[in-house]
Amino acid sequence: MSKTATLELDGKKYEFPVIVGTENEVAIEVETLRGATGAITIDPGYKNTGSCKSEITFLDGEEGILRYRGYSIEELAEKADFLEVSFLLIFGELPTKNELEKFENDIRKYTLVNEEMKNIIDGFPKTAHPMGVLAALTSALTAFNPKSVNPHNEKEMYDAVCKTMAKFLVIATWTYRKSMGYPLNNYDNTKGYVENFMRLMFELPTEPYKFDKKVIAALDKLFILHADHEQNCSTSTVRIVGSSHAGLFASISAGVSALWGPLHGGANQAVLEMLEEIHNNGGDVAKYVLKAKDKDDSFRLMGFGHRVYKNFDPRATIIKKAADDVLSALGVDDPLLDIAKQLEKVALEDEYFKSRNLYPNVDFYSGIIYRAMGIPVGMFTVLFAIGRLPGWIAQWKEMRLNKEPIGRPRQVYTGHTLRPFKEVKDR
Repeated sequence: MSKTATLELDGKKYEFPVIVGTENEVAIEVETLRGATGAITIDPGYKNTGSCKSEITFLDGEEGILRYRGYSIEELAEKADFLEVSFLLIFGELPTKNELEKFENDIRKYTLVNEEMKNIIDGFPKTAHPMGVLAALTSALTAFNPKSVNPHNEKEMYDAVCKTMAKFLVIATWTYRKSMGYPLNNYDNTKGYVENFMRLMFELPTEPYKFDKKVIAALDKLFILHADHEQNCSTSTVRIVGSSHAGLFASISAGVSALWGPLHGGANQAVLEMLEEIHNNGGDVAKYVLKAKDKDDSFRLMGFGHRVYKNFDPRATIIKKAADDVLSALGVDDPLLDIAKQLEKVALEDEYFKSRNLYPNVDFYSGIIYRAMGIPVGMFTVLFAIGRLPGWIAQWKEMRLNKEPIGRPRQVYTGHTLRPFKEVKDR
């Protein structure tokens, strides 16, 4: 027997169906609310509002659970690589050996970016933020790929996925090369996807780039951990833009812009800026811990706790080990990383932080890893975008296949009621 929820308004009772997900999440279906009652719900930030049904990612913030298509993030990070996870998110199942080889080879078919794209990037000053450049370049890809993909045509959709995965990685690294004044690199089809990121970023014409396996492995894990995270700000943006039947590149460009914000993808950049502030003011970690505990002090520890996870961030546990591996492999001597280690120790041992669940989150550790790799702060969110790309594609594809209606939230108007117009001389 199906469950219902009863709403009483102005003495009248209305029943609405209750939907239960496969992980026993409960939702009240209010699609007919306004038509039946004349009223709407209001939920700033949509913290209690489900915008869709999705089969892609399950997240339980209270229990610290994250799963892609039913697979735990812990197992995927340990046993899979980024392209395997990308295939899983987008197409619903882990690829067979032949499917994975074909996927990687088909991505390689599209790795060459049109030379005219270089004219576009040349128009930006070297000082332009890489995320602004990335959003513009992603949108510009629409001009070079004007045919709108039909998500109901499997071959068209598959080719669009491969093309997006290929070109986005290249143009993402171009934003760094532009800022450094380096020549733009092209993808090397003899190397892997994550290896290519490091080579595209750092290889100079004067000498080949030398790979460190531990660094590549850590970066692969970071991309996996960032690959999807349910209906967050940027993912919701991709879905709502795509709901107008905007193309894949245009929708992803909007996701890039949403990710840019310091409350979303820019959080790992904020971590490094906080560490720099502590270092530039004498490096006294104990002093800043006291400031963080003082509710009257404006200072806040960045990279600790999470809006969704109320217990612990399962991604942080995985990436902490990767951070230790990278720092050990590279032998980096950096005062900011020393400060980070001191803050981590305090957060994991101090009762004040433990009782408030202010544990180091994935942004804290990813910033440390990127810093150790020599990646500049301005590029941190670009790396987040590369990792999140398959999730954005999967969510866009699911939304279109489900034939979801165009996104159009309601509002409660609180402005002036009707008033007469006054001529300029009378105002």
